[in-house]
Amino acid sequence: MLPDSYAVILAARAMEATKKAYAPYSNFPVGAAVAHTSKIAIGCNVENQSFGLTMCAERVAIYSAITTGWLNKTTKITALAVYAVNQDYVKPCGACLQVISEFADENTVILLMDRSNGPIKQLKFADLLPQAFSLE
Repeated sequence: MLPDSYAVILAARAMEATKKAYAPYSNFPVGAAVAHTSKIAIGCNVENQSFGLTMCAERVAIYSAITTGWLNKTTKITALAVYAVNQDYVKPCGACLQVISEFADENTVILLMDRSNGPIKQLKFADLLPQAFSLE
């Protein structure tokens, strides 16, 4: 698990990302922060009126890390934080978990927060998606 001080930093970055969310249809802003050692990328959900084209915050954060150049197939993320303005302890959806699986290992930490600055839950990725789809 992560040291509390690092978990608080990632949680704050995920909370910050919710301010950039584009969620006019669901009114459900979500932010995420993905980390590898000292590198952090953030993302927010971006909705589209064709709902299937909506991008979740977790995937946007991962794609941002790839775009900035520090995340690739050989780099494993150490942690991913998720925060929603309207619901406590929101977990990544199945599609996001599958995308995360490309860049995570069983020890990658998923951080979940509530809206009242309560305790940050730390879960192992393998507990959320024990058997991800893989071509290997």
